[in-house]
Amino acid sequence: MESSDVTTSFHHFSNSSNSSPTSSSPISSPPAPAVIHSPCAACKILRRRCADKCLLAPYFPRTDPLKFTTAHRLFGASNIIKLLQDLPESQRADAVSSMVYEASARIRDPVYGCAGTICHLQKQVGELQAQLARTQAELINLQAQNKNLLALICMDIEQDSSSQPPDPIPNCMFQNNDCFLEDISQSYVFATSSGCEPSWDI
Repeated sequence: MESSDVTTSFHHFSNSSNSSPTSSSPISSPPAPAVIHSPCAACKILRRRCADKCLLAPYFPRTDPLKFTTAHRLFGASNIIKLLQDLPESQRADAVSSMVYEASARIRDPVYGCAGTICHLQKQVGELQAQLARTQAELINLQAQNKNLLALICMDIEQDSSSQPPDPIPNCMFQNNDCFLEDISQSYVFATSSGCEPSWDI
């Protein structure tokens, strides 16, 4: 009984050792690691699965959870999703920015919200327009004063020029005339002394 068991074990060992390695099953490659899709801020706060084509993911990134928290506090997730679905894709980013701004204004001023901010800005615009009108009026007044001052200066210059006496004749002119008369008298004396009549022809 024991000899037959030993013989059976020997044949089984010899068969397993004589089997070719090519008949063994090929080594399978390790499976590719699964891509982990991080949820957007909206899905993370709502604790739901974020799909690949999530409607909220482009406008509420996971790096800015406060943005969705602020809008969700005033409008709610269902209203935000419904509003984005009703708008074309080109207007959704502006709509999200408006919702976040309005929600932030409502948090700062629970009574008036963004209407209070608009009224405050309109008051500032009115004050600045009144200040601009006063400045323009002062500028026109200064320009008129400058024009009147220039006119007075021109009148003073004209009066000073008309009240001045004419310029005196230079002394050199009289000196030249005296020399001329002296030359004539000397010529006459010389002519009479020599017995000749002077000629006055020019």
